[in-house]
Amino acid sequence: MKAKDLIQKGIDTVRIISADAIQKANSGHPGTPMALSPLGHVLWAEAMNYNPKNPNWANRDRFVLSCGHACMLQYSYLHLTGYGISIDDIKNFRQLHSITPGHPEYGMTPGIEVTTGPLGQGFANGVGMAIAQQYMAERYNQPEFDIFDYKIYAICSDGDLMEGVSAEAASLAGHLGLGNMIYFYDSNHITIEGNTDIAFDENVSKRFKAYGWHVQDLPDINDLKAVRKAIKKAKKETNRPSLIKVSSIIGYGSPNKEDSAAAHGSPLGKEEVRLVKENFGFDPDKDFFIPEEVADFYKKAGEVSAENEAEWNTLYKNYKKRHPDLAKEYELISSGKLPEGWKEKLPVFESCAGIATRKASGKTLNAIAEFLPNLIGGSADLSPSTDTVLNDYQSFSAEHRDGRNFHFGIREHSMGSVLNGMALSNYLIPYGATFLIFSDYMRPPLRLAAIMKIRQIMVFTHDSIGLGEDGTTHQPIEQLIGLRTVPNMTVIRPADANETAQAWRVAIEHKDGPVAISLTRQELPIIDQKKYAKAENLEKGAYILSDSEGEPDVILIATGSEVQLILEAQSELKKDKIDARVVSMPCWNLFDKQSAAYREKVFPKNIRKRLAVEMGSSVGWLKYTTDEGDVLGIDKFGESAPAEEIMKEYGFTVENVVKKAKALISKK
Repeated sequence: MKAKDLIQKGIDTVRIISADAIQKANSGHPGTPMALSPLGHVLWAEAMNYNPKNPNWANRDRFVLSCGHACMLQYSYLHLTGYGISIDDIKNFRQLHSITPGHPEYGMTPGIEVTTGPLGQGFANGVGMAIAQQYMAERYNQPEFDIFDYKIYAICSDGDLMEGVSAEAASLAGHLGLGNMIYFYDSNHITIEGNTDIAFDENVSKRFKAYGWHVQDLPDINDLKAVRKAIKKAKKETNRPSLIKVSSIIGYGSPNKEDSAAAHGSPLGKEEVRLVKENFGFDPDKDFFIPEEVADFYKKAGEVSAENEAEWNTLYKNYKKRHPDLAKEYELISSGKLPEGWKEKLPVFESCAGIATRKASGKTLNAIAEFLPNLIGGSADLSPSTDTVLNDYQSFSAEHRDGRNFHFGIREHSMGSVLNGMALSNYLIPYGATFLIFSDYMRPPLRLAAIMKIRQIMVFTHDSIGLGEDGTTHQPIEQLIGLRTVPNMTVIRPADANETAQAWRVAIEHKDGPVAISLTRQELPIIDQKKYAKAENLEKGAYILSDSEGEPDVILIATGSEVQLILEAQSELKKDKIDARVVSMPCWNLFDKQSAAYREKVFPKNIRKRLAVEMGSSVGWLKYTTDEGDVLGIDKFGESAPAEEIMKEYGFTVENVVKKAKALISKK
């Protein structure tokens, strides 16, 4: 068989097995896999460097399917090129416990670099991946040794480019000149509701040129020569990200459904699938049929690509001899381990008039930055307010790829998504920062970080009504509980400067999901660690900060700035011969992971008079206060006023805490 004919047969095979899998599952999106199979062929058989036997090879090209609903395209080529996806896995598409879910999931399927599905997220994740590559290349590449020179390939859809997060990320990528990005925009003009012209008729190519991207327009995705030529041009663009607009026909090959919304999000139907097979010259009675010559062709393509890793391993072996110190550092961070002694660099804050926890966070970051070269990050145009600048380092820019300070601009949504991409490099420990109230702009990427269980660290400052005059719009109420309800999300609200330093220790050591550190704008006293329990106990989530002399009459629980309130309340209660235990509870889910014995020690079952104090929603506290306890929280929005006035207005005073504690004790 001629090479051209074999390639076409391979492309059509993917179209058919995609249609078969979706039909068998009785759900899915057949249209885009059928349309983009020619692009999939060029990427996996010709353009990308990867090793199916080692999906985590350090210098592999990364592929992001931003339109995750088209995942049968990716699963098909991963199967054919030799990744650990069997034909039975393809047949179990979208079934319980299969490794071929309805949208790609990181950590579940070999060869999947990122969880996608919510449109626009993958687009922005790829920007973070590109940043990670540039940072690693600048730090570790040496003359004659391009250890990191991989590309980021992505496919995005009309829907991806309608989502605002892609616009934010595209603007940032163009500004940074990320020439290692090659994105394909599949312009098929179809979404669920019909033709895109009902809501989307802008000139995307002009928009991306305005962002500073290199843009190419291909009128026909089936023109493989044009696709190859476009990729070749894009690879030469080292200072601009590339967008290759490809025009395709959704559901290509379906006699009755191609180029229509009917091919987008539903199976084609048994009879239509038969017609598709006949249209491409396949036996309509054979399901999931892969011709032997097609299987051999793509298996060989995977083996040829794998040879790139063998060459890289030889290169790295010589690199290690010539640059042993850099190799040692790289091997340490790639192992996921942290350098010895870094924790000793965490600052210890002595008693003083007070310091805002956001300030303590900044001091902590700068104390440890030198010893953690993979700790990089920035803010959404709020670094002076969030104290997240690494003072001794440059800003990451088109001119300074080794910069460790990032300016994400006023783009919280894409900041979260870009951080996810940076974290997925598995080398970097990225952090971002904004006000706690603006975590609402970041919900999609935070949720995806939690689903993927990747380590990104968010610094959320101005964490309560204590920020004062900025008022209702800026005072977070429901944000803490909202973040706490996200599975795999670790939310830490430290009580003072020393707990803040320990929060950073926990965040950096944590490897099982994102961490959010919630910090104050207002100054807080430093809790005397000679008089009270040490801040290192933060790692347990909750701990007895100050205990009563005998069995407590009441347990006072608080987070963040409110811990000082309950410490003072404890002293006032003691004057009336009421014994109170003070519990600092900076992190619910860390506490929930402790042993039953430890949890019983902090909150004995027989002591049910408990008062939780937190300047946020009272929702969720019942789990710890019991039905005999109470919560001093806020279940309405804030107001604009000086911090002291509004805290008094809302009852966050020592006097009110004492009053509520006494009311609990007297209640039968």
